[in-house]
Formats: sequence, C-alpha cells, structure tokens
Amino acid sequence: MEIPYKELQQNTLENLIEEFVSREGTDYGVQVYSMQDKVRHVMRQLEQGSAYIDYDAETSSCNIVKRT
Repeated sequence: MEIPYKELQQNTLENLIEEFVSREGTDYGVQVYSMQDKVRHVMRQLEQGSAYIDYDAETSSCNIVKRT
C-alpha cells in the first residue's frame, strides 16, 4: 500500500528515510555521500514522485521504492 509522504509527521519521515539509506547494500555508485546528502536525495525523489513509501501490512514494515 502506498503511503503519501506528506501524510507522515516530519520526524517520522526523516527517521524512515535515514533508516532506508543506512541499510547495508544501498548503492550510490562510486560517489561518496554523507547521510544528510543521502536523505536529501531520497526526499527529492519522494517530492518528484519518482519514489514512494510502500507499507507492507503482512510484515508491518515500510520501504522506499522507485517507480517503474
């Protein structure tokens, strides 16, 4: 189920994005980015609609997914 990022409290959204970008295996290529840079990149993708927050009711977990 898609969760509109604007419906989340700012602190909750930031924590969700930080958890997402800190996961092992998140690939940003050869460029090295700070945590703050990564959070901004993901936030920009959410704002532009190229990514969305997906809630899985079965596992009670959220993930940020690129649109295809």
